[in-house]
Amino acid sequence: MNAKENIIRTIRFEKPEAIPMVFHINAACWTHYDKDALMELVLNHKYLFPTPYSSSPTLALNARANAPYTDPWKCVWTTTDDGITGSVHGHPLASWDSFTDYTVPNPDTTDGTFPIDWATIKQDVQAARANDEIVWGSLPHGHTFLRLQDIRGYENFIFDMMDEDPRILRLIEMLETFNAGYIDRWMNLSPDICSFPEDLGMQVGPMIAPDLFRKYIKPSYTRLMKMVQNQGCLVEMHSDGDIRTLADDLVDAGVQAINIQDLVNGIDWIAERFRGKTCVHLDIDRQSITPFGTPQAIDALIHEEVSKIATPQGGLMMIYGMYPGVPLKNAAALMDSMERYAGFYS
Repeated sequence: MNAKENIIRTIRFEKPEAIPMVFHINAACWTHYDKDALMELVLNHKYLFPTPYSSSPTLALNARANAPYTDPWKCVWTTTDDGITGSVHGHPLASWDSFTDYTVPNPDTTDGTFPIDWATIKQDVQAARANDEIVWGSLPHGHTFLRLQDIRGYENFIFDMMDEDPRILRLIEMLETFNAGYIDRWMNLSPDICSFPEDLGMQVGPMIAPDLFRKYIKPSYTRLMKMVQNQGCLVEMHSDGDIRTLADDLVDAGVQAINIQDLVNGIDWIAERFRGKTCVHLDIDRQSITPFGTPQAIDALIHEEVSKIATPQGGLMMIYGMYPGVPLKNAAALMDSMERYAGFYS
């Protein structure tokens, strides 16, 4: 069973061979750690890093220190650390006065955050398909809810919804029109999976009240995800933060694999809500155990998550994002544990 079939079987609960594991090293790590030491970890973990891994990754346009970047929606991003995605400090519609002349970007040339080249994407898809590799399409991170607050500013956007300002409905319609056009172009390439990455949660609770989410955001999600499912493509969604009060709505909207953080939502809650029903793409803790715990505690965490959430039929994928501040010995311990427990049911 190759990696593509293994992932699809995992999401569909069709008895995969192993638990899919991904260890992502943020670009900032290559300047915060000794490159040779970090690369040694990569080379020693072939299951997690089966293909060549660059120690000099290209920095995203919104992840370049002290180089403000204006995206196609005219949001201005800034960061102070190379490799760390910036945040929006320039909101193009901080005042509605500019709304009359506000225009939708062209999905032929951008994903909404960065410039794109569909010819190159098509070539990459064809190469992946020729090698029987999985084709994973995606909207950009922050495609709807976050984009709305980037455009208006968070407080303005929340008040817009509370005040039932008709202009926010028009802005949501503009975003959905763009997102639908972008998804339509991806569907023409027949991907296996399409992702909808968007952070909705805070440390405790979501950034948007569930009733407002259902009224303003969920309908757009549902229509966009339906476009994907109508093509026989699987729907995956990522969200950081505590999204327990939104989970049922996300699944109802069409999410088939939910990329959710482990400790902020609670391992037991995740197991009770999703085990055997909806595939969990588990985001491994980056706040407490991996940066500050012992290698033994890290191994215990992964064992607990696998034993409580996975089933012999599948339903669990795991991903870890490494950022500066995690001791290399802990990174090594996590890599070891992820490789060890990938075969928990095989």
